[in-house]
Amino acid sequence: MQAELIDIRNHMAQYPPFDEMAEELLDRVVGGIEVVYFKAGSQILEFGEPSNWLYYVRSGAVEIYRRSGELYNRISEGEIFGQFGLLMNRKVRFPAKALEDTLVYKIPGEIFQYLWENDDNFADFVEIEDRSRLRSAVSRREKSNQLMTSKVTRLIAREPVSAPHTVRLQEAARIMTENGVSALLLMDEEGEKPLLKGIITDRDLRTRALSEALASETPISEIMSEDLITIRSNMFIFEAMLTMLHNNVHHLPVMDRDEVRGVIALSDIVKYESQSSLYLVSNIYHQQDVKGLKKISLDVRDSFVRMVNEDANSHMIGSAMAGIGRSFTQRLLALGEEKLGPPPVPYCFLALGSMARDEQLVVTDQDNAMILDDSFVPEEHDEYFLALAKFVSDGLAECGYTYCTGDIMATNQKWRQPLRVWKDYFTDWIDNPKAEALLNSNIFFDLDGIYGETDFAEQLKTLVADKASNSQRFLAMLARNALNRTPPIGFFRTFVLEEDGKHQKTFNLKRRGTAPLSDLIRVHALACGSRAQNSFERLKAIGNTKLLLDDDLGNLRDALEFISIVRIRHQALAIEADRQPDNNVRPEDLSPFERSHLKDAFQVVSGAQKFLKFRYHAGVARNV
Repeated sequence: MQAELIDIRNHMAQYPPFDEMAEELLDRVVGGIEVVYFKAGSQILEFGEPSNWLYYVRSGAVEIYRRSGELYNRISEGEIFGQFGLLMNRKVRFPAKALEDTLVYKIPGEIFQYLWENDDNFADFVEIEDRSRLRSAVSRREKSNQLMTSKVTRLIAREPVSAPHTVRLQEAARIMTENGVSALLLMDEEGEKPLLKGIITDRDLRTRALSEALASETPISEIMSEDLITIRSNMFIFEAMLTMLHNNVHHLPVMDRDEVRGVIALSDIVKYESQSSLYLVSNIYHQQDVKGLKKISLDVRDSFVRMVNEDANSHMIGSAMAGIGRSFTQRLLALGEEKLGPPPVPYCFLALGSMARDEQLVVTDQDNAMILDDSFVPEEHDEYFLALAKFVSDGLAECGYTYCTGDIMATNQKWRQPLRVWKDYFTDWIDNPKAEALLNSNIFFDLDGIYGETDFAEQLKTLVADKASNSQRFLAMLARNALNRTPPIGFFRTFVLEEDGKHQKTFNLKRRGTAPLSDLIRVHALACGSRAQNSFERLKAIGNTKLLLDDDLGNLRDALEFISIVRIRHQALAIEADRQPDNNVRPEDLSPFERSHLKDAFQVVSGAQKFLKFRYHAGVARNV
């Protein structure tokens, strides 16, 4: 092959749909190409003229128009146009003009037809538009990971082993031994059919029976676990893993309505998929001091990279990292209480922001607060809670969770208040919204009670859900704040980069990508009265109210997933290269596939922000 053709082939092989094309097909394409140059402002395609070529942009930029003259799209290096005319009636459907001096490869219609008939990936690509291609890209990643496509029933190897909840301790142990199981389901058999009442595990027998020297005739109901965490039989393995992480349980009864299908254990998931975040969480709870927690924290990044390399999706990774962060916090609180003594009044420790949303990654700081019982008296009790908050905050810093630069931590007295004060905070933010106050308090609308009297947090969630949806002024102000951060995509579908400072020539995938998405999704969720915290769960709640069309919801879901996974992979690559991970990406460090689909995703964000502004009368936003 001539040197010029090799150059053409190497360039096209970087960009979809040619990046996954068989070599012989790509050779056929390159062999039939004509190279054409268009000066800036010159017409490339006229509406209605014969359509005989597929066009590939080697350099420059092209504007695509609707027949009405309305601008439809701007495309640049590595992108194609002209396919819709070839697919329909061999007439140009979208006129095209060179926006700047442009070099184009023309692929004959006969070769286009051959590719369309013989390459499914090519056919899929040319038949669907940008946002559908984004859906296809996200779907392809999801299908590559069995954790996300296999149901939990796949892990059930035997019928569930059970006994009446009235059995005695020795009898329960005998049944478990004879059947070789580590967990025994305990059933209430008084009704028409047995119902799940509780569970007992090997660990329970050790810690609650043997260590306490209980008599063999002790009713098993005295030590069994009730109010069980279960999972439905139609759920996926990755959802079971997240449930175990979130609740620190090692056994999950699998339910089909009120019937038990079986029990899956932590070891079943670990055998099925070689990731270790569940074991990491288990080890966290066994540490006896901050020194031990700090040592274990070194494994967090390894666990993160392992999940990334196993093609876990962003929801799974974010939830796993948040579960690990919660576990560090919970263990530090338990150690703090051991050191300081029992709390003088009940309290709830709050996680805020990405941890509360189950969207935490390895580049993160600590955002937390305390809700104290209304019997709290500052002069009598606050010395204890300040000491506890400082112990936890310092411990988290030792474990890699840096102090919050905005001082949104329980060590700040403003965020260590009785429940009644917190209710006043949220009532004032919603009833008397002020732009700056909401900008600073935005993070508190992502909250999760992770230790202590977690019902305090549930009361705040209920208050917000009830009041926010009825306050148009609040929603408008929150929407205006959500428009402050815009995606890094310019008028010509080019990336907008930082111009100065240490991050020049980069764009920030969190500040300009995932954060604007989570902000606008939060507004819609609050307008719907949803109590959900995770952005994907909020999208489900929004869908249930029909506030957004299904297509728009799907586009938001795909954009969030794709931007998140590019951000995640960027951090994982930095860790593997022994660099400090961050959120700032240089376009040249992205693959052509990532660059192309990031542009699609950012276009989705831009369109969603325009709708947000219209829907909530949010006024003019300022760019930051």
